[in-house]
Amino acid sequence: MSTTEEKVLVRVEGRLGRITLNRPRAINALDHDMVTALRTALTAWADDDAVVAVLIDGAGERGLCAGGDIRAISASAREGDRAAAAFWRDEYLLNAQISRYPKPYVAFMDGVVMGGGVGVSAHGSVRIVTERSVVGMPETTIGFVPDVGGTYLLSRAPRESGTHLALTAGSADAGDAIALGLADHFVPADRLSDLAVALTEVVSAADVADAVGRFAETAPAPTLPGLRWVDACYTADTAEEIVARLRDHGDPAAATAAATILAKSPTSVKTTLAALRRARGLPDLETVLEQEYRVSFATLSSPDLVEGIRAQVIDKDRNPKWVPDTLEGVTDEDVARHFLPAPDGPLGLADLFDDGGTR
Repeated sequence: MSTTEEKVLVRVEGRLGRITLNRPRAINALDHDMVTALRTALTAWADDDAVVAVLIDGAGERGLCAGGDIRAISASAREGDRAAAAFWRDEYLLNAQISRYPKPYVAFMDGVVMGGGVGVSAHGSVRIVTERSVVGMPETTIGFVPDVGGTYLLSRAPRESGTHLALTAGSADAGDAIALGLADHFVPADRLSDLAVALTEVVSAADVADAVGRFAETAPAPTLPGLRWVDACYTADTAEEIVARLRDHGDPAAATAAATILAKSPTSVKTTLAALRRARGLPDLETVLEQEYRVSFATLSSPDLVEGIRAQVIDKDRNPKWVPDTLEGVTDEDVARHFLPAPDGPLGLADLFDDGGTR
């Protein structure tokens, strides 16, 4: 196995702090050591006057980051230990640190940007997508629930487009990612290396905006926010009613969305909907991350998390056996237990961060 130093390349070029996720064979999936390395680098640079801005990108041609190391999460759930919970705790602290970072935090969201990849990019201040970007939260496919601040971002997307993306475990291209509030700028992939060089030459935060502006182009037109059937169907109060509306709407795309939702973990779908609706009423990312930690911790005792990862990643038979296997079989109590306090207590975000650096 690679060392931590090899899995995360940390260096300073000019006045730019550079972080490269370096597990290209795994599409740079995050493990606990990598999260720790990112937090350490960001903390050191927050008060370092020699560093004006930070850039994060991913090694290889496939993407920035495919998410967390879900094989390790599955193993933790099967063995009943605290490794997954410890990973999520530090990962969510990292997400909050990025959102509060006192210097420009530039993310190259090129290629695959899923789950944890969204967490290390979409909370930054300068988020760049390309024609190759595929951005999403695929958690309901593996018996999990959007985390890393995903329910914060998707609950604040235009109208019900975020709900659609979350329940179907769908993805957004560059145009949709910008329209949904997951990204800011479009830069063609073949210009990223030149933009990175330009960023090494910055001497102030204002220079970052100027550099990005020289390379940014008009993004492709978005499609998701303009789909009228999305708003018409996803405003329903329950997952069952959402599916019924999608089936009855008449648009073939809506019927496809209904079938997609019904193939996901029913418990994950109903818990995700509840998490999104609750997140809309919460004041900030930190509060939502506290909620997500409770939900994530609760999934460790759900059979669907292990089964979903088995079906999608380990055995790859794409034939999960969900328990329960219908939306109607998931009770209000089943959903409510995900929002109970985690046994090891809250993240305590309000006490941990001050101006982007760890106290």
